[in-house]
Amino acid sequence: MKQLVKAGVCCLVLLSVSALGQAAKSNEHRSVTQVLDASTANMEHEFVSAAEAMPEDKYSFVPTAGEFKGVRTFAQQVKHVAAVNYILGASILQEKPPVDVGGESGPESVTSKADIVKFLKASFEYAHKAIGSVTEKNFLDPVKWPFGDRPSSRLELAGIITSHGFDHYGQMVVYLRSNGIVPPASR
Repeated sequence: MKQLVKAGVCCLVLLSVSALGQAAKSNEHRSVTQVLDASTANMEHEFVSAAEAMPEDKYSFVPTAGEFKGVRTFAQQVKHVAAVNYILGASILQEKPPVDVGGESGPESVTSKADIVKFLKASFEYAHKAIGSVTEKNFLDPVKWPFGDRPSSRLELAGIITSHGFDHYGQMVVYLRSNGIVPPASR
């Protein structure tokens, strides 16, 4: 988890520098909310496209060539990211998730590709709602870390939505390519 936090902070710094550079080029100021939301939208586009690209009969796929013992199936990867989107969003908003997320693994009742993708898309809608509440005034205010007993900030949690999603997106790319599918972002 410490590596995830470090990766999230690094992503935030890089995204912030990139956003500042873009804002400077266009002579407009982008708010913290806009930068975070654009970063999440970028990850959402890549992640949802990859989830939609895998055929339903391959949602139970796990690579076997190499060291893949105990890894999540493709479906479990998608459900996990969706569940964590809800958990992080709820912490940003300081409320309970609006749906039963089934812990970090996602609800057991969500099993078909259509339902998993629907759950994923809804999780991003909720993540965008949460990120929309992050402002220059509150982004560093302490909020509860959802995965243990330590303080966090809305900025950290919003950054983890992106870094966590891209971590799993990388794994999903391996799953797609192992099944002869070129990820949509690489087409």
